Amino acid sequence: MQDELRTIEEQARKEITGATSSQQLAEFRLKYFGKKGLVTQYSRTLGTLSPEERPLVGKLINNLRSRLEEALKDRQQELADQEAAAQFERERLDVELPGRPPRRGHPHPLQLIIEEITMTFLGMGFSVAEGPEVELDFYNFEALNIPPEHPARDMHDSLYITDNILLRTHTSPVQIRTMEKLYPHPVRIIVPGRVYRRDALDATHSPIFHQIEGLLVDKKVSFSDLKGVLTVFVHKFFGEDRQVRLRPSFFPFTEPSTEVDVSCVCRGQGCRICKNTGWIEILGAGSVHPKVLAMAKYDPEVYSGFAFGMGVERIAMLRYGITDIRQFYENDFRLLSQFH
Repeated sequence: MQDELRTIEEQARKEITGATSSQQLAEFRLKYFGKKGLVTQYSRTLGTLSPEERPLVGKLINNLRSRLEEALKDRQQELADQEAAAQFERERLDVELPGRPPRRGHPHPLQLIIEEITMTFLGMGFSVAEGPEVELDFYNFEALNIPPEHPARDMHDSLYITDNILLRTHTSPVQIRTMEKLYPHPVRIIVPGRVYRRDALDATHSPIFHQIEGLLVDKKVSFSDLKGVLTVFVHKFFGEDRQVRLRPSFFPFTEPSTEVDVSCVCRGQGCRICKNTGWIEILGAGSVHPKVLAMAKYDPEVYSGFAFGMGVERIAMLRYGITDIRQFYENDFRLLSQFH
């Protein structure tokens, strides 16, 4: 039996030395020290030995177990050191390498459009006004000649917070608030900002989008003044060669009302952008309705004015050739990096 134990020890040491992972060492421990392990089996034979042989053989088995446990522990430490050294090498940093430059940010295309339109109207003497995005029903509808029973409310599928408070559906409430503040002085403002409607998100609609509203109120303001201002805007924003067309329309807060078109880049030949019409609709406008002036205490017999409003996303899609409005809100760096 002593020779058998010596053979087992030699075999075990070879296996321990050849182990290359903690998993192999665990398998070795099970092979020799498990319930059916080789060393365990010899321990179970002690009961069959004579009283004289039992202490001698038991000592041999215990010594074998101790030596193999020690060898196992040493090899476990060696493997741990090797694994730590390998991990250190993988994670080693060369501190002399040049650092990575920070990624440069880019302005958002909607912000670029808002800034360009704003600068155009600032050059014509307008100033920028702002107002709350959480608005009273009075300013969002009633003061703009849209009473509760008016069918035009169906055009604005609104997001109400209470019966009297909602997320504004357009930037027009700022017109009323500004006129109340400046009365009886003239008003010449543009109002960029976010607006909200209960629209499903798809390629051309979003529940959150941006508008730029314009308002001019003074004595002896005519519809031709509106056309002149919008023509200057179109020439500065789209190009001196572009033409402007006004079509009759309806808005409850302007009378008369008009849709404003700009000639397409195809120069009337017809293309996908203009749907083969030669014209592209860009905004709505009109003379301020006398009831709207009266709601802000301006005498319609003395004062007149005009207003216009445009969707920033629509202008941006025309300018940059973007066909899906959702791309403006996805923060895709591949898209944003194209704008400077």
